Amino acid sequence: MHELALAESVLHIVETTAKRESLISVQEVVLEIGELAAVEPEALQFCFGSVVLGTVAEGAQLRIVTKAGEGRCSDCNRTIWLKDRHLLCPQCGGAHIHLTGGDRMRVLEIAGK
Repeated sequence: MHELALAESVLHIVETTAKRESLISVQEVVLEIGELAAVEPEALQFCFGSVVLGTVAEGAQLRIVTKAGEGRCSDCNRTIWLKDRHLLCPQCGGAHIHLTGGDRMRVLEIAGK
């Protein structure tokens, strides 16, 4: 389960930000997770709840925003939405799709006081 390592990485970002911004506590962390990022949001939620115990983020809500997978077809030069990395272009049937988005996870916001 790599979600535990991801939750620990998010916590590191949160703690670094809290220190830099002189936050006493963090109430909410907003993550953007791409549909093609190979991250299970429910598992990440569970792991985050565990790793924040005893930290500045204890009790913080983890809000997840999903980003659609996106690609560009080299055959017809169109941008397409992807639910899977190995799809054919729905416009032309081409197989030369280059992933352009929705394959990452990033922290969008850290709210605290």
